[in-house]
Order: sequence, then C-alpha cells, then structure tokens
Amino acid sequence: MNRHVISFPIEGSRFNYRVAAIIVVDGHVLVCREDDDPYTMLPGGRVELGEPSRLSLEREIAEELAMPAAIGPLVATSESFYRREDQDFHELGFFYRAELTGQGPNGQSPWLVRQDEGHDLSFHWVPLAGAALEGFNLLPAWLPAFLRDLPAGPVHIVDEAR
Repeated sequence: MNRHVISFPIEGSRFNYRVAAIIVVDGHVLVCREDDDPYTMLPGGRVELGEPSRLSLEREIAEELAMPAAIGPLVATSESFYRREDQDFHELGFFYRAELTGQGPNGQSPWLVRQDEGHDLSFHWVPLAGAALEGFNLLPAWLPAFLRDLPAGPVHIVDEAR
C-alpha cells in the first residue's frame, strides 16, 4: 500500500498537515533539529492520508526516536502561516501531550541522534525556564511561551508569521 503524506504544493505555496508531541520531563521539553537547520521543532511529522492524527504521532515517534510513546490528550490545534526558503506555507498542526516511558534529561546534548528518511535528527532536552528555548530557535515562535504555561484544555491558535 502506498503512503501519502498530506503535504503538497499549490501555486508557489505549500500546505502541510503536521502532528507534534509535547514531551515534558523534569522541567525540560524534548525538541528536534533536522540536519543543520537553524531552528528546532517538537518531535512529530506529517500525517498520512487516511491516518488519524494520534496514530500518525505514534508512528512518527517510533520512526524518529525508535521507541514507543504513550500519546496523551490533545493540547492544541494550530493554523500557521509562514515563509521559509522563498516559499509560503499554510500548516495545520495538532499538538498532543506524550510520554517516553523511562526517558528524560540526562545532561547530554544532543540526548539522541538518529537518521530518518536520509536526515540526521538531533534530539535535545531543553529547560522550559529561562531563554533556552528561544536560543534553540523553537518554531513556531509562539511555542516557547505556550509550553511554559500549558492550558488546562485544548486551544486553537492562529499564527501569522509571513
């Protein structure tokens, strides 16, 4: 069976449907840098056609980190509009709490380095306190403040960053 990620170009722009894990342990959040990108993101990836978002996140974590994750409740949905590498993006995001049983910060940075689909992925546990998340250039830009004060229930965020 063919797999089709929900990401496609439209007249010079790109649409993405992405899921991400909010994994917080001991006041640190897990972030990922792909290759030598100048930014980091939460672990996760693109949803495949016909795949529920929660299942997609389980699959992405297993592929990227080679370990199972317990996917928790939906924390946020987002509509992000941004420009990168001379292309406009429209991205729908689903953000879930998640746990990696028995895993957490150990003082090493990166904590884990893996290969996925030809890319080097470096995972870092970054303190929520202070300006470390901003130093890692965690995107979307609204995430650092959001992660420091997670809502009690799901919220919807619209972010215009073009």
